[in-house]
Amino acid sequence: MEHNQQDRTMALSGVYQAVILVKEVANTGNIADAQLAPILETLFRFDANKVIDVYGDNNTIKKGLNALRGQLSGNKQTIDMEITRTIINLLNLEKLLNKSPQMMDKLGAELETTQNKIDYFHITHDNIVASLADIYQQNISPVGPKIMIPGKEIYLSQTKNANKVRALLFAGIRSAVLWKQCGGSRWQLLLSRKKYIESAEQLLNTI
Repeated sequence: MEHNQQDRTMALSGVYQAVILVKEVANTGNIADAQLAPILETLFRFDANKVIDVYGDNNTIKKGLNALRGQLSGNKQTIDMEITRTIINLLNLEKLLNKSPQMMDKLGAELETTQNKIDYFHITHDNIVASLADIYQQNISPVGPKIMIPGKEIYLSQTKNANKVRALLFAGIRSAVLWKQCGGSRWQLLLSRKKYIESAEQLLNTI
């Protein structure tokens, strides 16, 4: 299947969406289920025919689209270096994971096991979030340098919040994989910043 600029923009915005939500959890200890559920659901959309089908609709990545537009604009007032560092770290992790088909297969199998639990628990239930966090911690985190998340210790030290952060990072990896599948790369991003910004604006206008 051929992918276009809009597909790449949606997928990269999915990475940004996950990172924005990580930052919210780390600094406020709070994230609404209505924000958490859609991005976690992307982890279980294995056979989506279109990129939009992974996210359901553009509302799922609204914060990500806004962040991508701001980060790529080159305006110092809109650039958040914490977000930039986390995005780079996630893209590095995806690159390392992509070199191990066995690990990717293992992640798929573990996600299918977790998916069976969703028949009994909502996707934002502590049990599901903890399962996703464990998959990330046991399989993805050891692949590369640990991603350090700045935030308030009073929130990050709480198990529920730490689990949400890891589950969201996992969702960020999922979108990073999708971005790569759509033809995204750092070189392509560097050469096409304006196209990403324009595409993000077009997608935001549909919300």
